Formats: sequence, C-alpha cells, structure tokens
Amino acid sequence: MNKKQKIIISVTNDLVADNRVHKVASSLIKLGFEIVLVGRVIKGSLPINRDYKTKRFKLLFNKGAMFYACYNIRLFLFLLFAKADIFLSNDLDTLPANFTASKIRKKKLVYDSHEYFTEVPELVNRPNIKRIWENIEKRILPKLKNTYTVCNSISEIYNKKYNINMKVVRNIPKCSEITEEKIKTNLPKDIIDKKIIIYQGAVNVGRGIEQVIKAMQYVENAKFVIVGNGDIFDDIKKLTSDLKLNDKVYFTGKIPLNELFAYTQKADIGISIEENIGLNYYYALPNKLFDYIRANVPIIASHLPEIENIVTTYNIGCFIENHKPEHIAEKINLMLNSPEKVQLWKNNLKKASAELCWENEEKVLEEIF
Repeated sequence: MNKKQKIIISVTNDLVADNRVHKVASSLIKLGFEIVLVGRVIKGSLPINRDYKTKRFKLLFNKGAMFYACYNIRLFLFLLFAKADIFLSNDLDTLPANFTASKIRKKKLVYDSHEYFTEVPELVNRPNIKRIWENIEKRILPKLKNTYTVCNSISEIYNKKYNINMKVVRNIPKCSEITEEKIKTNLPKDIIDKKIIIYQGAVNVGRGIEQVIKAMQYVENAKFVIVGNGDIFDDIKKLTSDLKLNDKVYFTGKIPLNELFAYTQKADIGISIEENIGLNYYYALPNKLFDYIRANVPIIASHLPEIENIVTTYNIGCFIENHKPEHIAEKINLMLNSPEKVQLWKNNLKKASAELCWENEEKVLEEIF
C-alpha cells in the first residue's frame, strides 16, 4: 500500500475562521493526502477541532514587522525538520519561510494567493513597508511553478507581471456540505424577530462597515449584525455607542466555521460594499459573497469588477453608487420594502447556488496537486 504524501499548509492567522484554507485542506484529504495545518495562537483564539492535524505557534509578537519576522523564522524551523512532501504557502506573509525551506529540503512548493497582497489597504499608504513586500514578491514569484489565486483579475495581473501561470480557485462554499443546519445561534430574540442585515468576515478598514452603522440611523425595524473580528473592531463598537445605535447594531465577534451558516441564513440582506482603496479591494471577490448566495440572502454590493460580475450575472441584489450613509440607508430600505424584487432575487440565488460550487473549484486543485 502506497504511503500518503504529507502536505504542510501554513497561514499567519489562528485557523479558527479561515474557511478557504479549511476547504482546501478537506479537498486535499479527499484527494488522498495527509494534512498538517500550521498557524498561530492569538489572544482570545477559540479551540479548533478538525479532521486533520493542526499546529499553532505561540509568538512573542502579534503585529508589525517583528511578528512577520518571528513567524517566518518559527515556520522555517518547523518546515526544516517536519516530515513533509509538499509545502502549501498561503499568502505572501508565509512565503519567505516556505520558499527557503523548500529550496534547502528540495520539496515541492505550492502558493495560494488569497488577495493582491501588496495592494492591501494596510500597505497602500505605507510605501516603505509596501516596498519590502514587493521586493519579496519579485524575488520569489517568478521562480514558482505551482500557484493559484482567488479570481481572474488577480491571476491576470500576476501572470502578466511575473510571466507565470497562476490558476484560479474561487472561494466558493461546498454544495454537498450545506444542509438545513440545526445549529442554534446566540442571536437574541429581539434580533431574530426583526429584519437582519448581515456583514460577516474580517472587520477591517475599507469594508464599508462604518458606513452601514451610520446608515442604521435612517433604517427602522431592522438590525445590523456584524459577524467577525478584526483591526477596527473596537473602533466600530465605539462608533455604535457614540451614535447611540446599540439597539440597532449587534456584534457576535468571531464564531466557529461550523456555526457560521446558521447565522448567515437568518439574514435578509448581505453586505459586500468594499471601498475602492487599492487594487486588492478593487479586484476583491470576497468569501462572504458566496456564503450569502449559498444561504439565499440578497446582496447589497459595490461596483467593483469581480463582485459586480457575480451580482449582475445572476441578478441577486442591488448596488450602491457611493458610500454615503444616507444613500446606503436608501438602498437598504428599498430592499426591505420590495417583496417582489426580493422574491426574484431569491429565485435567482437558488440558480446561482447550484452553479457556484466548491466541488467545481476542486478540479483545479486536483490538477495542481
């Protein structure tokens, strides 16, 4: 009997809510590989229980240059001695350790770019830091043979820039895994009894979250539920309090992946109104977009090419024309009070859900691995 090949997958997050990496790991197990997923522990990290091995580093630094340096040193040492046949690096911040270890040990390396890393909002206005990451990218990416990313736009940029063949694996939910979940949410009854506007994912700058909170001043009989955590979590909680909107905005914090769908399917509107602040957001194709589709939730979206293409192709929601809170409130109220349009969108969401399946994306992974 042939021994299973082992793949070490590495990310810089705490593994709890990274749905894409979990789906990739599960698919690789289905393809016959043994998996070890490596990340880190941060303050408040939830326990994880997966059907594959996981390892989380405890680090002295959790942000800034020292974090990235410490994480890559720790990861490099782990990869240098761990039993493995293939390294799978997720995003540019894990690539230095993976690339160096793969060269020393003569192991195969696969790279999954979750975003246009050097154009994320956190780097756009920090040219010196951005230049460091661009230099890392320029030195390594042209040397990689097995790469993939989340959408066609980012793939085309990398292929042209570095003369590589980066494939596309979109972050779409599994069709086979979504059922009528019996998992209960912790949402209070006063929220469930009202219309729910949901945002789920990283609570970071440029996602339009602050603007939706402000828009709730002009929306009645509805609750804005924010599922997730991130860099601006404390800021938006303060904003909510300052505007006296605690009765209209509810924060769940980070929740486990296996419970997320139970929250999503209770929503009436899904928010995906990323701002055009850098090419990474401009070409974004967020996970939450497909989660809303799978849960049959109509979407309010921004006019960014990859997002617009999905929403327009399937006619599953409407767009904002700007990020003014009054305008966003107008769109929300329109959706909440247009039952015929909502029914049309819901019918179209069922069609979209049937076509947009992770099982189709798996074929690309199979081709690569």
